[in-house]
Amino acid sequence: MYGLGLAKGLMVTMKNFIRPPFTVQYPEERLPQHPRFRGEEFVWYDERCTGCASCAKYCPLGIIKIVTSPSETAVLEGDKYDIEVFDIDIGRCMFCGLCVEACPYDALFMGSGFERGRYQRKDLVISVDELRQAVKRPSTWFRPQLENARYDPQEGEPLAWEDVGREKWPWHKQEKAGAKINRTVHRGGAESSQDKK
Repeated sequence: MYGLGLAKGLMVTMKNFIRPPFTVQYPEERLPQHPRFRGEEFVWYDERCTGCASCAKYCPLGIIKIVTSPSETAVLEGDKYDIEVFDIDIGRCMFCGLCVEACPYDALFMGSGFERGRYQRKDLVISVDELRQAVKRPSTWFRPQLENARYDPQEGEPLAWEDVGREKWPWHKQEKAGAKINRTVHRGGAESSQDKK
């Protein structure tokens, strides 16, 4: 009895002894990342955001700070908001994605990166200017429209705001949901948009 158990234990040891190492020498070598990865580089589309603050309301840790003011561009429709502050403190974020789920206009996406180490906590706050200027490579987490299109955040091209929503571009022609869009630019013969700022 003891001899058989000992032999089984040694077989496991020998199997692991001859197996090639599975340690990855990061950062020179990287494992493939899933498109649904919930990472640190949040992707925010200013053109889609109405300033409703649903993301901030549903964040369990209260890490999203939004400050808005009336834009006075569509008063008869209930007006829209100019977003002055949209800060995300990823130093306290647990990457649950509830903010992304709560956004009714597909303006906020999880990112695909995880290399945002800093020496001080105050440097872990992503400001509105950084969000506006960031490369738009959204994660496909909780976004079936991107997953169905087989979009890969690591290898795909950055996406424009018209291409990321659950609804197609004609849905925005009546400026529903307070989208801050301007229809003066035409791209490829189709009606397109330009930010009003």
